[in-house]
Amino acid sequence: MKNVLHITGLLIVVMLLSSCKKWVDYDAHEDFLVTEKDYLQTADDYKTMVVSVYSPLQWLNQAVPIGDIASDNAVTGGENASDVLGLQQIDDYTHTPTNDYLTELWKSAYEGINRANYLTQYKDKTLSGKTIDFTGKEALYGEIYFLRAYYYFTLVKFFGDVPLFFERRLILSDSKTLQRSPQADVYAQIEKDLNAAIVVLPPSNSQPGRVTKYAAQALLGKVLIYENKFDAAATVLENVVNGPFNLVSNFGDIFLQGGENGIESVFEIQYSNLFPYYNWGAATRGQGNYAVQQCGIRGLTGSSPYAPGWSTNLPTQELAKAYAAGDQRKNVTVLDIEAYSTAHPEFTIKYQVAPYKNTGLYNQKYLPRKGETSGQIELNYLNNYRTIRFAEVLLLAAEANNRATSPNDAKARDYLNRVRRRAFRDNLHDVTASGNTLKQAIWDERRLELAMEGDRFFDLVRTGRAATVISGFKAGKHELFPIPQREIDISQLKQNPGY
Repeated sequence: MKNVLHITGLLIVVMLLSSCKKWVDYDAHEDFLVTEKDYLQTADDYKTMVVSVYSPLQWLNQAVPIGDIASDNAVTGGENASDVLGLQQIDDYTHTPTNDYLTELWKSAYEGINRANYLTQYKDKTLSGKTIDFTGKEALYGEIYFLRAYYYFTLVKFFGDVPLFFERRLILSDSKTLQRSPQADVYAQIEKDLNAAIVVLPPSNSQPGRVTKYAAQALLGKVLIYENKFDAAATVLENVVNGPFNLVSNFGDIFLQGGENGIESVFEIQYSNLFPYYNWGAATRGQGNYAVQQCGIRGLTGSSPYAPGWSTNLPTQELAKAYAAGDQRKNVTVLDIEAYSTAHPEFTIKYQVAPYKNTGLYNQKYLPRKGETSGQIELNYLNNYRTIRFAEVLLLAAEANNRATSPNDAKARDYLNRVRRRAFRDNLHDVTASGNTLKQAIWDERRLELAMEGDRFFDLVRTGRAATVISGFKAGKHELFPIPQREIDISQLKQNPGY
């Protein structure tokens, strides 16, 4: 049984408790049922449960291709017009409230929120009259606050006003009780969670993928820029700029397996290929990164390092042309398969031209590679999403300083040019502009640096440029995606304008 927000119970046993009849003095233990009160009795229980709050991060993998397909960076591609129909509709700007990709993002984000709320609800749980306490508990809750903020940030970017709850997990009796909260309220809660996380999180973590203080500061800085709070963003991002991170000298190394969780990584969503996962009914919820298989070259054979895929999320020729001569990011971001085949006759490459919306280009950053999957190979690619890179922190800090109440364009240029010097391997391409010209240069650099990483659509929307850049985009409607129809039907949530 599901509640109104599609949030499945954290555990099946908890759902059973929620849906059973309530009787006077009834004790579920009499029927040998396990209830939520039986959990979280030891430090290990808390640590195990926190891992479950991370899991829905993996399920949001389609947010990245959507962020580029909805923009001028990429097209859906695929086999035909009805293949991956939900993505085709987003690409063509014909998407409706019944879009299955958007519904899955909604469900996954709220599942993460409900799991986080379960733990915050029982943060001060007592056992035998004493609060359960242990070393590292506050830092553990810093991770929970960060994750809840991340899920809400995903929702507010996609849908705008959304139901907001944070004091406890939802149960069946909450059905139809929640309505959409204003974006300002959602952002306020995101800020509150991230600030709480920053206070208690450590600056580093020995386990890759675990949240740190710097990750929380970086995400807060990005959130503040989305809110046009540039002074505050500049201040918090400065902490990350001066942190232990650096730019990898070779841009392409970032996206190789050996480049995961490296010196440029502020936060990565972790994937693995350890299990033989075969559940096609929940393809995006496998152990690995399903989106990697999507962008591979269809029918590819030969001895190249690449593995075949489904030719979706194809970079546009327009994106490729946006890179200046000598910019090493171009060949790392887009793969021209014909040029590659000609340059490497030793690989004897054969492939099928993308049947639909072919651009001749493929997403090199997350192109599937041989030996990086297992089990059900399509569902188990181990490629992490490089969710927050130090290069983005520099560009966010550059924008914040340029757009601050008292702009610091010298600092903004410094941060921008650090990214450009890595891209061109020289300082001959430094930007010397100020004011609005510098602002546009920073925005242009975000496209080049972060292409195919899921930010382009949201950057165009937040900066007011989407209607003039994206074909088919209708101002006043397409800044937001539609609320899933099931939520409208069951909960009577108000739909976004134009849908």
